[in-house]
Amino acid sequence: MGRFVEFKQSVIDSILSYAKMAHPNEGILLLRGRTSKDRIAIEEVAIPPSATHGQGFASFPLSALPIDFSIVGVAHSHPTGVLEPSINDLNQFYGRVMVIVAYPYESESDVAVFDGEGRPVRYKIT
Repeated sequence: MGRFVEFKQSVIDSILSYAKMAHPNEGILLLRGRTSKDRIAIEEVAIPPSATHGQGFASFPLSALPIDFSIVGVAHSHPTGVLEPSINDLNQFYGRVMVIVAYPYESESDVAVFDGEGRPVRYKIT
């Protein structure tokens, strides 16, 4: 993926706060934004309808999503502290990017962005 992801600081803060709130369960959020040829701008998050959270999993039924072309990906937490996607994460990939935040959910160092094949994606916070 030759794309670059740009986050508003408020989006990163929201993802980290949501992960802390869900801990020790995983939390999951939808990412909304805009895409262009070489950039994805993530501007807000939303809680997916009918989301379920537990220890070691977080999911939502795709059939419950409204038609919304502003959804560019999903963010979820890893209470274990592992900052890499699992096989299950990759099998349930939705959108263009996946953000993982790992325990202790304190700062940008606890955030990683991946494409659908699990490759790291460059990002910056504005």
